[in-house]
Amino acid sequence: MSTREIESKVRELRQLQALIEEAQAEAEGIKDAIKAYMGDSEELRAGEYSITWRPVKTARIDTTALKKALPDVAAAFTKEVTTRRFCVA
Repeated sequence: MSTREIESKVRELRQLQALIEEAQAEAEGIKDAIKAYMGDSEELRAGEYSITWRPVKTARIDTTALKKALPDVAAAFTKEVTTRRFCVA
């Protein structure tokens, strides 16, 4: 691919990313409106749709606190991973 073709592809990519961001923001606004309507309700029927908004409990390890309290244990269970990050500036 030539430099001009890459430049064109990057321009197209940025336009698509902007459209995606707009659509995601619009979708979040719609979700927020539905949540506001639901209030404290966990379930709602709207015609053919069933909407749920329930609390979900999760448990996560506080790695910062673990490293402070038990640095040897944290080091023994730490796994280094290498990935490639794609970025267009």
